[in-house]
Amino acid sequence: MHIVVIGGGVVGLTTAYHLAREGAEVTLVDARGTGLGTSEVNAGWVCPAESAPVPGPGVILKSMKWMLRPDSPLYIKPSLEPAFLKFMTGMWRHSNAKAQRAGFEGHLTLAKETLEVFDEYRADGMDFEMHTAGLLMAFKEEENLEHHLDNLDLARAFDRDPRVLRGDEVREQEPLLSDAVIGGIYYPHERHLDPGALTRALAKRIVEMGVTVVENAPIDEVETSGERITAVRSGDRRWTGDAVVLAAGAWTGQVSKLFGLLLPVRPGKGYSVEVPKFGLRSAVNLSDAKVAVTPFEHRLRLAGTMEFGGLDENINQVRVDAILRAPRSYFRGWEPPTEAVTARAGMRPMTPDGLPIIGRLGPMSNAYVSTGHGMMGVTLAPGTASALTELILHDRMPSALDPFAAERFTGQRRAVRSAA
Repeated sequence: MHIVVIGGGVVGLTTAYHLAREGAEVTLVDARGTGLGTSEVNAGWVCPAESAPVPGPGVILKSMKWMLRPDSPLYIKPSLEPAFLKFMTGMWRHSNAKAQRAGFEGHLTLAKETLEVFDEYRADGMDFEMHTAGLLMAFKEEENLEHHLDNLDLARAFDRDPRVLRGDEVREQEPLLSDAVIGGIYYPHERHLDPGALTRALAKRIVEMGVTVVENAPIDEVETSGERITAVRSGDRRWTGDAVVLAAGAWTGQVSKLFGLLLPVRPGKGYSVEVPKFGLRSAVNLSDAKVAVTPFEHRLRLAGTMEFGGLDENINQVRVDAILRAPRSYFRGWEPPTEAVTARAGMRPMTPDGLPIIGRLGPMSNAYVSTGHGMMGVTLAPGTASALTELILHDRMPSALDPFAAERFTGQRRAVRSAA
């Protein structure tokens, strides 16, 4: 089979790799250079244990409070656009414990083999920085810590082995934490990696495997005949294939219109900045401040915020400054850098229920979609790519994809054989 993959982020790249590994001919088409945007600037966490969907209990009230602060972790740009109102209504409707728990279990199932697959990538010659020191959730607010205990039974059921730390136990795990931190949850099996190095390694490897990579080619037309896609175009360039995978990240909502559908994928902007090393033992989530702290070999990355607005990567310095200040109350001896730092932005692909959209796309028999992974792109990409490859090449639907079908938004269903 010859498959065209639209999108060169971490999800598109892993999809191209898994398809090529199974013998498919693959053409990957990206609107700009591969691996840019959120695939490059995210925190780099591989964290199935912290993959609960964004909508959840208390999100509505907390969102309303945060909206009053210009430097809060969340900003929602007001809009009367019907699609935006429908999206936000859907997100609030899913902000309950039952929906979040079901989504969390779906993510855990999809990511069940994630760590082993990353080891396979390394064994196949991909060179990227990866650490196996675990992930520490740090809390200053008792209520927030207690809230995060609700789904630990699911984490345990999927062998994530969470360890609840109280008082000084958390400083035994991370000595640099201040006395303001009242507790934490440590996940010993989680990892972190350099996401930019990962996407560059994937891009290099798929080219070695014979994948054709086309950059700076935004798709502007989809040709169809009956119930099949016959080609996709960017200007006067045209690509044909036996199947097409739409994996355009936060831009998927716009591109899906060309397929005759409108998927509810909207951008959630996040920022990251890098500062000198700080000596942390593992990645740390400053949970109350919603800031991810990732220690790489030669630098420290801080990432955070969620802005629901337009498809732009402009930098709001007020929010960047808040990210740089956040560690001060969590870590001993932390001071924001005195010299200017360069912030980068990425557009996370968000959905109303906080779950990705993976599988067949609408009525076209050879159209597929893989998008909406939100803040879990690195964590969920390997499992997504593996399951989607099974569906495309063998026409068998892995049960792990059941919660993520596009039909929950499009209403279009097609028969497909199930596979365990």
